[in-house]
Amino acid sequence: MDKPKIQGVPGRYWHTLDDGRIQCDLCPRLCRLKAGQRGLCFVRQRVGEEMRLMTYGRSSGFCVDPIEKKPLNHFLPGTAILSFGTAGCNLTCKFCQNWDISKARAFDRLQDEASPDEIAAAAQAAGARAVAFTYNDPVIFLEYAVDAAAACRARGLKTVAVTAGYITAQARPEFFAAMDAANVDLKGFTEGFYRKLCAGALAPVLETLSYIRHETDTWLEITTLLIPGQNDSDAEIKALSKWVSDELGPDVPLHFTGFHPDWRMRDIPATPSATLTRARSIAQEQGLNFVYTGNVFDPERQTTYCPQCAKPAIGRDGYTITSWGLGQGGFCTSCGAGVPGVFEEKPGNWGERRRPVTIHHAA
Repeated sequence: MDKPKIQGVPGRYWHTLDDGRIQCDLCPRLCRLKAGQRGLCFVRQRVGEEMRLMTYGRSSGFCVDPIEKKPLNHFLPGTAILSFGTAGCNLTCKFCQNWDISKARAFDRLQDEASPDEIAAAAQAAGARAVAFTYNDPVIFLEYAVDAAAACRARGLKTVAVTAGYITAQARPEFFAAMDAANVDLKGFTEGFYRKLCAGALAPVLETLSYIRHETDTWLEITTLLIPGQNDSDAEIKALSKWVSDELGPDVPLHFTGFHPDWRMRDIPATPSATLTRARSIAQEQGLNFVYTGNVFDPERQTTYCPQCAKPAIGRDGYTITSWGLGQGGFCTSCGAGVPGVFEEKPGNWGERRRPVTIHHAA
């Protein structure tokens, strides 16, 4: 017998307007919907007189990755993390590198089904230490992500959000209370960049970053994809880095990653490695202690250095841990200074492996 068609689950964060439409209050777009309409994210739909999340329990696939791939360099280094996403997105980034998932406009892209507890059980069985809500932005499937996070924590697993941080002040507390760590994609540092290339706004992302850093216990790292001619000027990199240092503090890790031509920006060349090196130097000049390069081979600039004695604290070659200079509690074994993060006495040894996972359903 065929399974009944999934009709979604009731969504949170919406209200009815005087004109009869309902407004989604989950993200700053505040989509206003008539009967049957979907928000720009595609996955939140008005059904009758309520908002429903249409992708609850459905995924574009599951894979076990190195946690450094999220990227997170100060959160359980070397361990494995189960990653999954759904479909849709609440931004329309022309440079999206997961466009086949985030830009999906048909649910036949969602081949896998899994309950929150099945996700947690699969992660545990695969030897993962955490589950990442990623590939597309987990903000738009908040109800699914929060339920899955609760199931993970019940099994002793950590939770990670890989997000653009485009979420309202109303929804932030519930979402980030469910996350042990977050990597927020700070896509650029001008309103023009967000408006032109993402159809979004910068200010709400900065508010989210400040909220995570100052009002939660969620471990925070930031990624900026540098796109030639768009957000890679010295002035913009300096302004972004200074804001992170001044507003969030010098110990928040910042990852500058390289762009490759994709989606609707295939005419833009890949980011030269020299650009990433330059960006890292500029960020360090603004006082940031932990600045990394990504999407390039660069072990020197992907290594974590003690901010006091400058000795390597965590050596890296790609996603592989090559040296470990931290004692229990995250203290440098050379000088005793603290290195901020979530560390154990020894790193994991997952390495570069990437392994697809099949979810096994209960009979």
